[in-house]
Amino acid sequence: MGLFEKLQERGYIYQTTNEEEVKKLLNGEPTVAYVGIDPTGESLHIGHCFPLIIAKYLQEAGHKVIVLLGGATAKIGDPSGKNAMRAMVDDDFINTNLASIKNIIGKFVDLDGSNPAIIVNNNDWFKDVKFVEFMREIGQHFNVNKMLASDACATRLASGGLTFFEMGYMLMQAYDFVELNRRYGCRLEFGGSDQWANILAGADLGRKLAIQEGKNAETFQAFTNPLLTNSEGVKMGKTVGGAVWVLEEKFSVYDFYQYFYNVDDKDVEKLLKLLTRVPLNEISELVNSDIIKAKRVLAFEITKLVHGEEKAKIAEQTAYEIFKNGDVSNAPTVEINQSEIENGMNITNLLEIIGLVKSRSEARRMIEQGAISLNNNKITDFNMNVTVNDFNDGYAVAKKGKKNIIKVVLK
Repeated sequence: MGLFEKLQERGYIYQTTNEEEVKKLLNGEPTVAYVGIDPTGESLHIGHCFPLIIAKYLQEAGHKVIVLLGGATAKIGDPSGKNAMRAMVDDDFINTNLASIKNIIGKFVDLDGSNPAIIVNNNDWFKDVKFVEFMREIGQHFNVNKMLASDACATRLASGGLTFFEMGYMLMQAYDFVELNRRYGCRLEFGGSDQWANILAGADLGRKLAIQEGKNAETFQAFTNPLLTNSEGVKMGKTVGGAVWVLEEKFSVYDFYQYFYNVDDKDVEKLLKLLTRVPLNEISELVNSDIIKAKRVLAFEITKLVHGEEKAKIAEQTAYEIFKNGDVSNAPTVEINQSEIENGMNITNLLEIIGLVKSRSEARRMIEQGAISLNNNKITDFNMNVTVNDFNDGYAVAKKGKKNIIKVVLK
């Protein structure tokens, strides 16, 4: 089975510029392919990392993978799917995030060995670009009507706030493909389907410039992967507290494991195919015979990929100890100063401080629904005050539902 068929079988290929040409590239002799990431945060969430999982398949097939970090494009921000302009970031912010993101990339693709991935920064070529020259060479190939009709601009356009500044993002991302082709012989781009308009613009620009130069226009090809969505079409990778980050400091290993263990039964088979290397025949058998075991496998495998096998085992064991034996010794822990509760602290305030809920209003709703407990005692009054007496042996255990647990330790 060729690489194209393998990727297609697991559900990785969603759109292609030309299926036959993409198939030739993936199944043929080693070629150069790239995926882009904008360093707009210190971490990546699981949705960002999905294309990197695909990148590893390309590496294993012998293809050279380039991970393009958008040091320049991050200064503008992609308008795709946004109803407001992204906050502008500066060089210091981007450079700080680049180091963190490079470390995360190494979890998904090989950065050394016989076929290491290359990490490059598009600021290397954009920092010296002159506006008029760029617009003369590149801008002339973009039709504004076509750009405005693209999904990339649709939401911002509907909100009445699309700026010329943001429209420049598509030109810059498109030019990345051209520059990577010139520097590294890159022939293939891939990424999430929400980037289709930008990806397609890059392939189109590359072909137009190739025709002008008398070169092969079929050099520039691309494919997208589907977005990680649940059975209702809602993007996955979000929690009440925010994104499912892959940086441990922003999202604990235990919470990461629990997120995937708690996905809807209807999403387990798809996620096993997309996020793990479990053979397809085993996935089908597992899901149809024991959905709870299938969830444990999903949670363990993706946690192992992101955080390593040792931490995945600890998270798995911690979950077992908490839910089967009531042992919270390894549960997620938050420390608070004893002085903060000596005179009593409202339960809703405590729940917000420790991050079990996003706001005090949510805490009240959860209490009204009977979903909050402290030390296994259901909380029914959102005016209740928590005191030092609630902390036996120096800690208390707060729960939201049966699966969200935080050990609150006095210091």
